[in-house]
Amino acid sequence: MFAAAIVIAIASVVIDQLIKLYINGNIELYAERGFIPHVLSITHIRNSGAAWSIMEGKTWFLVLLPVVMIAAALWFMYRNRHGSKLALVSLGLVVGGGIGNLIDRVRLHEVIDYLKCEFIDFPIFNFADICVVVGAVLFCVYMFFFDETDKNKKSQKTDSRDNESEIPDDKKEPLQ
Repeated sequence: MFAAAIVIAIASVVIDQLIKLYINGNIELYAERGFIPHVLSITHIRNSGAAWSIMEGKTWFLVLLPVVMIAAALWFMYRNRHGSKLALVSLGLVVGGGIGNLIDRVRLHEVIDYLKCEFIDFPIFNFADICVVVGAVLFCVYMFFFDETDKNKKSQKTDSRDNESEIPDDKKEPLQ
């Protein structure tokens, strides 16, 4: 399943970069085109910050943070390569989206954004952002509902306490 997660990450990067290549080559900067009326439009902008342009101009930090997060996600994916499919797929999306935006930051010192929600006031975003958010939400679902790590630790503690209580008091070693 690890290989499938890597394929998901690579596919996310390729799709993201192809869309950005199309947007950059076919839609003028700051131009807006209708896509789904009153729902979504294509608006070509550049963002040198993160969401809502926070940390604008802090390119070094906005490069370093994703590099660390991508490395941590890849390490977790490899370490748990025989584990949960949901965890691996979700992190594959996070890694792919992170790399997609990282390519823009390194190459252009800003990210190409183009999807604008018409029905709410929300930052313009891109496919890589969608991958990161969907992957992060899925990983949270995995952690809250499917991760067995804490359950196993709790059951091991309970088992060790149960075994300890079976030993008669006169046979227990004194604590030092």
